[in-house]
Amino acid sequence: MEISPQCVVALTWVLKDSLGETLDELAEPVEFLVGGDDLLPAIETALQGHEAGARLSLNLEPENAFGDYDETRVHWLARAALPAGIEEGMLLEAASLPEGAVPDAPRDALLTITEIYPDHVVIDGNHPLAGIALRLHLKVERVREATVDEVGRGSVGTGFFRLQASAPASPRLH
Repeated sequence: MEISPQCVVALTWVLKDSLGETLDELAEPVEFLVGGDDLLPAIETALQGHEAGARLSLNLEPENAFGDYDETRVHWLARAALPAGIEEGMLLEAASLPEGAVPDAPRDALLTITEIYPDHVVIDGNHPLAGIALRLHLKVERVREATVDEVGRGSVGTGFFRLQASAPASPRLH
C-alpha cells in the first residue's frame, strides 16, 4: 500500500542535529497518522507515495521543523508564583500560571522550566528543538488504512514530538 493522506505509517528512525549528535532513536516501530496532527508537514510530504520498506533521509531546517528560536518566548517568573516541587526540564501549561505571567502566550501553551534560582525561574515557550536543523533517517515499517476514529481524532495518539505538561524532560522526544 502506498502512503497517502488518511493512512497510518509505522516508522523507525534516528534523529540527529546538524552536527551529527543523536537526539532521538526509535528502534521499535511507532504508528503515526498521515494527514492528521501526528507528523510535521515536511515529513508527510516526503512520505507520500512510498511503501513499507522505504528508507528516507530528510534534512529539515528550522522553518520546516519547529521554527526559529524566539527569545521573546523566554520569561522570568517569581519563584513563589510556581508550584512546589518544580524541576528543570519540567513542562507547565501557561493556564497553570497566574494570569498575565507570560504575556502573549496562549493559555494552552507549554512552557519548559530551563533554570531555577532562589528567587526566580526561567521558563521557555519555544519547542525544545526550535532553531535546530534536524537530520532524520527513517524507515517505513508498515502502512495501513486509518480507522474512522483515528481520522476523526486527527491522530493515532502518539504524535510527533508531542509534549505533555508536568512531565520532566527526557532524552526521548516522542
